[in-house]
Amino acid sequence: MSLLGWIGSVTPASPDQGQPPCPDLVLDHNLSERFECRFSTVRVEKSPAMMLQGMEGSVLGVWVAHGEGRFTFRNEQVRSSLERKLCFPIKYVDDDGEPTTTYPMNPNGSASGVAGVCSQNGRHLAMMPHPERCVQLWQWPWMPSDWANKYTVSPWLRIFQNAYTWSIERCV
Repeated sequence: MSLLGWIGSVTPASPDQGQPPCPDLVLDHNLSERFECRFSTVRVEKSPAMMLQGMEGSVLGVWVAHGEGRFTFRNEQVRSSLERKLCFPIKYVDDDGEPTTTYPMNPNGSASGVAGVCSQNGRHLAMMPHPERCVQLWQWPWMPSDWANKYTVSPWLRIFQNAYTWSIERCV
């Protein structure tokens, strides 16, 4: 998505160089230098991401499974610009629910705890955690004890429902 210019911003190469655009945001190797597969905690932030509508403020467990999941920015101006535009809809958090860069709570070492990036219009969402791996409650290694009697599916199902609803509303 970054290479296509759908998330982050893309700085085009000058035509005389004959080079493809150079992305301002890439996914780089985890700082741990290994594949990470663990159940981490993230917080859903205020953002235009249509898939995360109605989830703002949620602090949820989610599976991560990647070796190259560290969102890396060309420079601090790119990172701060995306932050101001609310394009970081998901962040790894510590036990107090605050964004963290501390390993293993942030399994890849992304700056500002970034676990996902969205486009300014909210149509595109790139994230490294895998909510599709924990849609059913039995896929969770831990959850609050009252969830068993309260829910039949995980709160992560909402992102797929949001995508379906958004698509259906635009097909009519």
